[in-house]
Amino acid sequence: MAEEIKENKIVLEREYTVPLRRKWRNTPYYKRVPKAVRALKQFIARHMKVEERDVGKVLIDKLLNEEIWHRSIRKPPVRIKVKAKKYSDGVVRIELAELPQFLKWKAEREKRKQAAKLAEKPAEAKPEGKLEAKVGETPEEKKKEVEKEQSGKEKGFKEAKEEAKHKKHEMVEKKGIKKPLARKTLKR
Repeated sequence: MAEEIKENKIVLEREYTVPLRRKWRNTPYYKRVPKAVRALKQFIARHMKVEERDVGKVLIDKLLNEEIWHRSIRKPPVRIKVKAKKYSDGVVRIELAELPQFLKWKAEREKRKQAAKLAEKPAEAKPEGKLEAKVGETPEEKKKEVEKEQSGKEKGFKEAKEEAKHKKHEMVEKKGIKKPLARKTLKR
C-alpha cells in the first residue's frame, strides 16, 4: 500500500494573466461566471499542456473561485492573475497570484478573533480547578458554586468586551480619525 501512494511533485509552475472578457461578453447575464470559469480552465489546459486538454484535470482553488464569483453571476472579472502548478500525476491546480485587499482584511480579522479567543481561555481554566478541589459537597452546594462560576465568567466576558471597545476607540483617536457629528444642526 505504501508503494501505491506516491508523492505528487510540482513539475511546472507559472503565472498567467488570463483574459476572460471575450469569452463571457456575448452570453446572457445568468451564464457569465460559469462561462468565465470554463474559459479559465481551457486557457490553463492549453498553456500548461494538459494531456488531450482535459479540463477535468484542472482544479480551481477556493479563494480563486470566490474572487471570480465576488461580483455575482452577472459581472465576472475582465482578467485575472493566477498561479498554475502542474503536478507529476498530470493534475493542474490554479490559485490566485496575489490576494485582493478584501481577502487580506478578512484574514487579519480572523487572526484578531483567534487572538481574542486565546486571551479568554486562561480565565476559563482557573474556575474548573476550584470545582474539582471541593469533593465533599452536596448537589445543592455544587449547583450554587456552578452558578457563581458562570456569573463570574459572564462578568469577565462583559469586561473583556468593554476593554476591546475602549481599545478600539483609543486606536481611532491615535490615528487622528475624526468621527462625523450625529446631526447637521450640531455643526452650526
